[in-house]
Amino acid sequence: MRSVFKLLLEYFREYGSGEFWVKPTAAVITIIIIIFVAWLAHFVTRQVLVRIVVRIAKRTKTTWDDILVGNKLFNGLAHLVPAFIILYTANFSFPVLHQELSELEPEVLAELSKDHYFKLAGFLIKIAKIYFTLIIVFVANAVLNSGMEIYNTTEYSHHRPIKGYIQLIKILIYFMAGIMVLAVLLNRNPTVLLTGLGAMAAVLLLVFKDTILGFVASIQLSANDMVKIGDWIEMPSHKADGTVIDITLNTVKVQNWDKTISTIPTYALVSESFYNWKGMEESGGRRIKRSVAIDTNTIKFCDAAMLSRFEKFDLIRDYVREKEQELKEYNKGKNLAEEDYISGRHQTNVGIFRKYLEVYLRQHPKIKQDLTFLVRQLAPQGKGLPIEIYVFSNDQAWANYEAIQADIFDHIFAVIPEFELRVFQEPTGADIEKIGIR
Repeated sequence: MRSVFKLLLEYFREYGSGEFWVKPTAAVITIIIIIFVAWLAHFVTRQVLVRIVVRIAKRTKTTWDDILVGNKLFNGLAHLVPAFIILYTANFSFPVLHQELSELEPEVLAELSKDHYFKLAGFLIKIAKIYFTLIIVFVANAVLNSGMEIYNTTEYSHHRPIKGYIQLIKILIYFMAGIMVLAVLLNRNPTVLLTGLGAMAAVLLLVFKDTILGFVASIQLSANDMVKIGDWIEMPSHKADGTVIDITLNTVKVQNWDKTISTIPTYALVSESFYNWKGMEESGGRRIKRSVAIDTNTIKFCDAAMLSRFEKFDLIRDYVREKEQELKEYNKGKNLAEEDYISGRHQTNVGIFRKYLEVYLRQHPKIKQDLTFLVRQLAPQGKGLPIEIYVFSNDQAWANYEAIQADIFDHIFAVIPEFELRVFQEPTGADIEKIGIR
């Protein structure tokens, strides 16, 4: 490029109209030629290199090379060629000297300045160095993205996501690249700038507070296996209830069941409480915990007619007979008077009803029998006596789970009158009309 610049100087001086425009015009045209050559070299390199690599990647059975191509790693490497061209041609306007400029006489400097630029080479070299820095950042970013995608194809990625760590490495790379660019622009040693940043540590900690907290939290989440992509979590404080779809350095994204997206700070999952339904999913069952309120006015001892009718029901026939025999023997041992009905033990319609529910659920094909199984009374409230069903369905799919639960309670509400019980219900307008109040 020195020769081109020199030829342009001679040409413009011979055919030009003014000495003032000769040197800058020659320099601008030379720079344009350098840019064109660099662009042409980049275009050729990219076409040749990328096409060869793409063909090789298509022929191989592995996927990692396709991922590298997809993240444009080789496009970034192709930029090295024009960067080197700019770097090695940047001094086209600087004279060839065997000593420092400061050692030359003023007259010599004045003579040299007619045909050369002393500072242009330094400016172009700075541009080339910044260009190299940007290429390194681009290539490093492509390598990290490719590495994460390759890792995500392994079975470990589901349990140990690394996106947060990749983001932290990217932040460090961007930070170091910024230091390098400043060092080039200010013509300072990068280590001097890094040393000076020690005084700004407090400011940096404040600026990157969320990033630092997120990094520490992501390590804790991963090390303690607290949450991973695909987990169903519930965090009422952040209105999140759904599946984790992304875990980054600063945020955790949850797709709620209504298809909205909740964004939670990563450190909030460590500093605050949340529900992770992973244990339920791994257990193979989903809890059904619901109660039905029995009107206490309908609870009573069973008479002979009721017991005779209950013995006709296959599910509780054996229970009613065995229990009645047991209670008769107990009462006989107490020598109770025949009219002393309340001092002995007797079956009740609500007790037989509870047993019926237990037997009914024990033979239900959709109830998981090896998990917690309870049919129990809760403390009576002002709205009747709650009989609670606490069991687990063997189907965890939401729609199927709801259908199983609804089917069970449809049956319960329909069978309650057979035990001469009534579900508690607050008075409605129709109830008030029945007693004549208008």
